Amino acid sequence: MALDRLDDPDYPTVAMGQAAHLLEVEPAFLRSLDSAGVVNPHRSAGGHRRYSRNQLEQAARLRTLLDEGHPLGSASWIDRLRGELADSEDRLGAAHREIERLRTELAQLQTELGADARPNPLTTENL
Repeated sequence: MALDRLDDPDYPTVAMGQAAHLLEVEPAFLRSLDSAGVVNPHRSAGGHRRYSRNQLEQAARLRTLLDEGHPLGSASWIDRLRGELADSEDRLGAAHREIERLRTELAQLQTELGADARPNPLTTENL
C-alpha cells in the first residue's frame, strides 16, 4: 500500500516550506545545504525540493554544528564521522552479543557432551 512509504525515513514527504518551519530555519538555509551538496533533497516532478525524515535530522544536526561555530565543510565531516562511529559501535555491540551467544552455546554443548573437564579456549582470559 502507498501509505507504507510514510513509515520509510528515506521517503521524501516534506516540502521546503514545511521543512524550514519544522527546523525553525529559513528556506535559504536548506537551499544552501543543497547547493553545497551536503543535504540533497529529492525533487518533485515540478522540481520542488522534498525532504525525508533522515534528511531533516541531518539538517538539524548540521544547524547545531553551525551554531557552535563550525564552518559548513567541517560540520559536514563531523556529522558524517559521528554517523560512522555510531554504526561501528552498533556493529561492535552486535559482535559482542554474538560472542556471548556462542560462548553460551559452547558451554551448553560441552555440558551435554560431558566435556566439562576440558578447558574452554574461548574464555575472556584467553582472548
